[in-house]
Amino acid sequence: MQVFPRLFLILVLLCACWVLYLLLGSRFCVPWFQLRCWHLEEEERHMPTAPGLARFDGYVSVPDGKPLARAQCRQCAVVSSSGQMLGSHSGMEIDQKECVLRMNQAPTQGYEEDVGGRCTFRVVSHTSIPLLLRNQSYFFKKFRDTVYIIWGPTRLMSREKVGLAYRTLLKMKEMYPSLRLYTLTEKKMAHCDELFQLETGKNRMKSGSFLSTGWFTMVLAMELCEQIFVFGMVNESYCRDKSQSPVPYHYFEKGRLDECRMYLAHERATRGGHRFITEKAVFSRWAKKRNIIFTHPSWPSD
Repeated sequence: MQVFPRLFLILVLLCACWVLYLLLGSRFCVPWFQLRCWHLEEEERHMPTAPGLARFDGYVSVPDGKPLARAQCRQCAVVSSSGQMLGSHSGMEIDQKECVLRMNQAPTQGYEEDVGGRCTFRVVSHTSIPLLLRNQSYFFKKFRDTVYIIWGPTRLMSREKVGLAYRTLLKMKEMYPSLRLYTLTEKKMAHCDELFQLETGKNRMKSGSFLSTGWFTMVLAMELCEQIFVFGMVNESYCRDKSQSPVPYHYFEKGRLDECRMYLAHERATRGGHRFITEKAVFSRWAKKRNIIFTHPSWPSD
Protein backbone atom coordinates (compact mmCIF):
# COMPACT_ATOMS: atom_id res chain seq x y z
CA MET A 1 0.00 0.00 0.00
CA GLN A 2 3.01 2.32 0.42
CA VAL A 3 3.57 2.24 -3.37
CA PHE A 4 0.63 4.56 -4.13
CA PRO A 5 1.73 7.44 -1.86
CA ARG A 6 5.20 7.25 -3.44
CA LEU A 7 3.76 7.32 -6.96
CA PHE A 8 1.54 10.25 -6.03
CA LEU A 9 4.54 12.13 -4.60
CA ILE A 10 6.57 11.45 -7.78
CA LEU A 11 3.70 12.72 -9.95
CA VAL A 12 3.42 15.89 -7.86
CA LEU A 13 7.16 16.50 -8.17
CA LEU A 14 7.07 15.92 -11.94
CA CYS A 15 4.17 18.34 -12.32
CA ALA A 16 6.00 20.95 -10.24
CA CYS A 17 9.13 20.54 -12.36
CA TRP A 18 7.12 20.91 -15.57
CA VAL A 19 5.44 24.08 -14.33
CA LEU A 20 8.85 25.53 -13.36
CA TYR A 21 10.20 24.53 -16.77
CA LEU A 22 7.39 26.35 -18.54
CA LEU A 23 7.69 29.46 -16.39
CA LEU A 24 11.48 29.76 -16.21
CA GLY A 25 12.15 28.47 -19.73
CA SER A 26 9.96 31.07 -21.38
CA ARG A 27 11.08 33.80 -18.97
CA PHE A 28 14.85 33.34 -19.24
CA CYS A 29 15.14 31.59 -22.63
CA VAL A 30 17.04 28.52 -21.46
CA PRO A 31 18.54 26.44 -24.30
CA TRP A 32 15.65 23.99 -24.50
CA PHE A 33 13.28 26.88 -25.01
CA GLN A 34 15.13 28.70 -27.78
CA LEU A 35 12.51 28.01 -30.46
CA ARG A 36 9.68 29.31 -28.29
CA CYS A 37 11.75 32.38 -27.34
CA TRP A 38 12.39 33.12 -31.00
CA HIS A 39 8.67 33.05 -31.73
CA LEU A 40 7.97 35.36 -28.79
CA GLU A 41 10.60 37.80 -30.00
CA GLU A 42 9.14 37.73 -33.51
CA GLU A 43 5.65 38.41 -32.16
CA GLU A 44 6.90 41.28 -30.00
CA ARG A 45 8.95 42.71 -32.88
CA HIS A 46 5.90 43.02 -35.12
CA MET A 47 3.63 44.56 -32.50
CA PRO A 48 2.94 48.25 -33.19
CA THR A 49 4.53 50.56 -30.63
CA ALA A 50 1.48 52.85 -30.44
CA PRO A 51 -1.88 53.23 -32.16
CA GLY A 52 -1.44 54.51 -35.71
CA LEU A 53 2.31 53.81 -35.82
CA ALA A 54 3.99 51.31 -38.10
CA ARG A 55 7.26 49.69 -37.06
CA PHE A 56 10.10 49.43 -39.58
CA ASP A 57 12.53 46.89 -38.14
CA GLY A 58 15.15 47.21 -40.89
CA TYR A 59 16.00 50.73 -39.74
CA VAL A 60 17.38 51.22 -36.22
CA SER A 61 18.36 54.34 -34.33
CA VAL A 62 21.86 55.42 -33.34
CA PRO A 63 22.97 54.54 -30.74
CA ASP A 64 20.15 52.68 -28.93
CA GLY A 65 19.10 50.42 -31.82
CA LYS A 66 15.37 51.07 -31.56
CA PRO A 67 13.42 50.38 -34.78
CA LEU A 68 11.98 53.28 -36.74
CA ALA A 69 8.33 53.78 -35.75
CA ARG A 70 6.03 56.30 -37.39
CA ALA A 71 2.76 56.60 -39.26
CA GLN A 72 2.86 55.62 -42.91
CA CYS A 73 2.73 58.42 -45.49
CA ARG A 74 -0.22 58.69 -47.84
CA GLN A 75 1.75 60.47 -50.58
CA CYS A 76 5.53 60.70 -50.93
CA ALA A 77 7.81 62.68 -53.20
CA VAL A 78 11.08 60.89 -54.02
CA VAL A 79 13.36 63.64 -55.31
CA SER A 80 16.22 62.60 -57.58
CA SER A 81 19.54 64.45 -57.40
CA SER A 82 19.66 64.44 -61.21
CA GLY A 83 20.21 67.49 -63.38
CA GLN A 84 16.78 66.68 -64.81
CA MET A 85 15.40 68.68 -61.88
CA LEU A 86 16.82 71.94 -63.26
CA GLY A 87 14.02 73.98 -64.83
CA SER A 88 11.35 71.48 -63.78
CA HIS A 89 9.50 74.02 -61.57
CA SER A 90 8.46 71.07 -59.41
CA GLY A 91 9.20 72.67 -56.03
CA MET A 92 5.65 73.54 -55.04
CA GLU A 93 4.31 70.15 -56.12
CA ILE A 94 7.04 68.35 -54.15
CA ASP A 95 6.44 70.35 -50.97
CA GLN A 96 2.71 69.58 -51.11
CA LYS A 97 3.36 65.86 -50.59
CA GLU A 98 3.01 64.54 -47.06
CA CYS A 99 6.56 63.11 -46.99
CA VAL A 100 9.58 64.17 -49.04
CA LEU A 101 12.54 61.79 -49.53
CA ARG A 102 15.91 63.13 -50.67
CA MET A 103 19.30 61.51 -51.21
CA ASN A 104 22.84 62.03 -49.95
CA GLN A 105 23.98 65.68 -49.79
CA ALA A 106 21.53 67.11 -52.35
CA PRO A 107 20.72 70.65 -51.12
CA THR A 108 17.48 72.59 -51.46
CA GLN A 109 18.80 76.09 -50.74
CA GLY A 110 18.91 78.06 -53.98
CA TYR A 111 17.00 75.37 -55.87
CA GLU A 112 13.62 75.61 -54.12
CA GLU A 113 11.68 76.48 -57.29
CA ASP A 114 12.75 73.20 -58.91
CA VAL A 115 13.25 70.78 -55.98
CA GLY A 116 11.22 72.25 -53.11
CA GLY A 117 12.42 72.98 -49.62
CA ARG A 118 11.01 70.29 -47.30
CA CYS A 119 12.82 67.09 -46.30
CA THR A 120 11.19 64.35 -44.24
CA PHE A 121 13.73 61.59 -44.94
CA ARG A 122 17.25 61.77 -46.30
CA VAL A 123 18.78 58.46 -47.39
CA VAL A 124 22.58 58.70 -47.26
CA SER A 125 25.43 56.49 -48.42
CA HIS A 126 28.28 55.98 -45.94
CA THR A 127 30.52 57.67 -48.51
CA SER A 128 28.43 60.85 -48.31
CA ILE A 129 28.69 61.26 -44.52
CA PRO A 130 31.77 63.56 -44.86
CA LEU A 131 29.83 65.70 -47.35
CA LEU A 132 27.07 66.25 -44.78
CA LEU A 133 29.67 67.15 -42.16
CA ARG A 134 31.05 69.89 -44.41
CA ASN A 135 27.78 71.78 -43.98
CA GLN A 136 26.62 70.74 -40.53
CA SER A 137 24.60 73.85 -39.70
CA TYR A 138 22.59 73.43 -42.90
CA PHE A 139 21.81 69.72 -42.57
CA PHE A 140 21.67 69.22 -38.80
CA LYS A 141 20.27 72.55 -37.60
CA LYS A 142 18.04 73.83 -40.40
CA PHE A 143 16.62 70.36 -41.05
CA ARG A 144 16.53 69.17 -37.45
CA ASP A 145 13.28 67.24 -37.98
CA THR A 146 14.64 65.24 -40.92
CA VAL A 147 15.11 61.50 -40.39
CA TYR A 148 18.54 60.45 -41.69
CA ILE A 149 18.80 56.86 -42.96
CA ILE A 150 22.45 55.79 -43.45
CA TRP A 151 23.45 52.70 -45.42
CA GLY A 152 26.81 51.03 -45.92
CA PRO A 153 28.77 47.75 -45.76
CA THR A 154 28.84 45.82 -42.50
CA ARG A 155 32.58 46.23 -41.95
CA LEU A 156 32.11 50.01 -41.79
CA MET A 157 28.63 50.16 -40.23
CA SER A 158 28.92 47.39 -37.62
CA ARG A 159 27.60 48.33 -34.18
CA GLU A 160 29.23 45.38 -32.44
CA LYS A 161 32.69 46.00 -33.88
CA VAL A 162 32.10 49.76 -34.04
CA GLY A 163 33.01 50.20 -37.70
CA LEU A 164 34.66 53.38 -38.93
CA ALA A 165 31.49 54.91 -40.42
CA TYR A 166 29.45 53.97 -37.36
CA ARG A 167 31.99 55.70 -35.10
CA THR A 168 31.46 58.88 -37.12
CA LEU A 169 27.70 58.56 -36.63
CA LEU A 170 28.19 58.22 -32.88
CA LYS A 171 30.19 61.46 -32.86
CA MET A 172 27.50 63.18 -34.91
CA LYS A 173 24.89 62.08 -32.38
CA GLU A 174 27.03 63.42 -29.52
CA MET A 175 27.35 66.78 -31.28
CA TYR A 176 23.64 66.94 -32.15
CA PRO A 177 21.69 64.89 -29.56
CA SER A 178 18.33 65.64 -31.18
CA LEU A 179 19.51 64.34 -34.56
CA ARG A 180 17.19 61.59 -35.81
CA LEU A 181 19.78 59.16 -37.08
CA TYR A 182 19.11 55.58 -38.27
CA THR A 183 21.11 52.86 -39.99
CA LEU A 184 20.03 49.84 -42.01
CA THR A 185 20.42 46.57 -40.17
CA GLU A 186 22.70 43.87 -41.57
CA LYS A 187 19.60 41.81 -42.29
CA LYS A 188 18.04 44.69 -44.22
CA MET A 189 21.21 45.17 -46.27
CA ALA A 190 21.16 41.45 -47.13
CA HIS A 191 17.48 41.74 -48.08
CA CYS A 192 18.29 44.54 -50.53
CA ASP A 193 20.97 42.36 -52.14
CA GLU A 194 18.54 39.44 -52.36
CA LEU A 195 15.93 41.71 -53.90
CA PHE A 196 18.42 42.80 -56.58
CA GLN A 197 19.22 39.16 -57.41
CA LEU A 198 15.54 38.22 -57.48
CA GLU A 199 14.73 41.05 -59.89
CA THR A 200 17.79 40.79 -62.16
CA GLY A 201 18.96 37.19 -61.83
CA LYS A 202 22.43 38.51 -60.93
CA ASN A 203 24.31 38.24 -57.68
CA ARG A 204 25.17 41.80 -56.75
CA MET A 205 28.60 41.01 -55.30
CA LYS A 206 29.64 38.53 -57.99
CA SER A 207 28.68 41.03 -60.67
CA GLY A 208 31.11 43.52 -59.14
CA SER A 209 28.50 46.19 -58.48
CA PHE A 210 27.15 48.31 -55.67
CA LEU A 211 23.54 49.20 -55.09
CA SER A 212 22.83 52.92 -55.44
CA THR A 213 21.33 55.25 -52.86
CA GLY A 214 18.35 55.46 -55.24
CA TRP A 215 17.78 51.72 -54.75
CA PHE A 216 17.68 52.01 -50.96
CA THR A 217 15.44 55.09 -51.23
CA MET A 218 12.92 53.27 -53.43
CA VAL A 219 12.89 50.27 -51.09
CA LEU A 220 12.18 52.58 -48.14
CA ALA A 221 9.49 54.47 -50.10
CA MET A 222 7.65 51.25 -50.99
CA GLU A 223 7.51 50.31 -47.30
CA LEU A 224 6.66 53.79 -46.06
CA CYS A 225 4.33 55.28 -48.68
CA GLU A 226 0.92 54.44 -50.09
CA GLN A 227 1.53 56.48 -53.25
CA ILE A 228 4.96 57.46 -54.61
CA PHE A 229 5.76 60.35 -56.96
CA VAL A 230 9.32 60.16 -58.31
CA PHE A 231 10.76 63.44 -59.58
CA GLY A 232 13.67 63.79 -62.00
CA MET A 233 14.52 60.13 -62.59
CA VAL A 234 14.97 58.92 -66.18
CA ASN A 235 13.87 55.47 -67.39
CA GLU A 236 16.19 52.67 -68.52
CA SER A 237 16.01 53.56 -72.22
CA TYR A 238 16.47 57.32 -71.88
CA CYS A 239 20.25 57.36 -72.34
CA ARG A 240 20.05 55.28 -75.54
CA ASP A 241 18.28 58.18 -77.25
CA LYS A 242 21.06 60.27 -78.82
CA SER A 243 18.70 63.23 -79.31
CA GLN A 244 18.40 63.87 -75.56
CA SER A 245 20.10 67.03 -74.33
CA PRO A 246 22.88 66.39 -71.81
CA VAL A 247 22.22 67.33 -68.17
CA PRO A 248 24.51 67.34 -65.11
CA TYR A 249 24.74 64.14 -63.09
CA HIS A 250 23.72 66.22 -60.04
CA TYR A 251 21.56 69.35 -60.30
CA PHE A 252 23.80 71.10 -57.76
CA GLU A 253 27.04 70.36 -59.65
CA LYS A 254 26.43 72.06 -62.96
CA GLY A 255 28.92 71.54 -65.74
CA ARG A 256 30.84 68.72 -64.05
CA LEU A 257 29.58 65.26 -65.00
CA ASP A 258 27.09 64.34 -67.69
CA GLU A 259 24.28 62.11 -66.38
CA CYS A 260 24.02 59.65 -69.28
CA ARG A 261 27.79 59.31 -69.63
CA MET A 262 27.97 58.50 -65.93
CA TYR A 263 25.14 55.96 -66.15
CA LEU A 264 26.63 54.18 -69.17
CA ALA A 265 30.13 54.11 -67.65
CA HIS A 266 28.81 52.56 -64.42
CA GLU A 267 26.66 50.05 -66.28
CA ARG A 268 29.70 48.81 -68.24
CA ALA A 269 32.14 48.80 -65.31
CA THR A 270 33.43 45.33 -64.46
CA ARG A 271 33.95 46.24 -60.80
CA GLY A 272 32.75 48.91 -58.39
CA GLY A 273 29.97 50.36 -60.55
CA HIS A 274 26.38 51.22 -59.78
CA ARG A 275 23.92 49.58 -62.17
CA PHE A 276 21.81 52.70 -62.58
CA ILE A 277 20.15 51.58 -65.84
CA THR A 278 19.45 48.06 -64.56
CA GLU A 279 17.93 49.47 -61.37
CA LYS A 280 15.63 51.74 -63.37
CA ALA A 281 14.38 48.73 -65.36
CA VAL A 282 13.48 47.16 -61.99
CA PHE A 283 11.75 50.36 -60.84
CA SER A 284 9.67 50.26 -64.03
CA ARG A 285 8.43 46.76 -63.12
CA TRP A 286 7.70 47.85 -59.56
CA ALA A 287 5.62 50.74 -60.89
CA LYS A 288 3.31 48.25 -62.63
CA LYS A 289 2.60 46.55 -59.29
CA ARG A 290 2.63 49.55 -56.96
CA ASN A 291 1.25 53.07 -57.06
CA ILE A 292 4.41 54.74 -58.42
CA ILE A 293 4.31 57.72 -60.78
CA PHE A 294 7.41 59.10 -62.54
CA THR A 295 7.45 62.74 -63.55
CA HIS A 296 9.88 65.34 -64.97
CA PRO A 297 10.44 63.34 -67.11
CA SER A 298 7.41 61.09 -67.29
CA TRP A 299 7.94 57.39 -68.02
CA PRO A 300 6.09 55.46 -70.74
CA SER A 301 3.11 53.56 -69.38
CA ASP A 302 3.87 50.33 -71.33
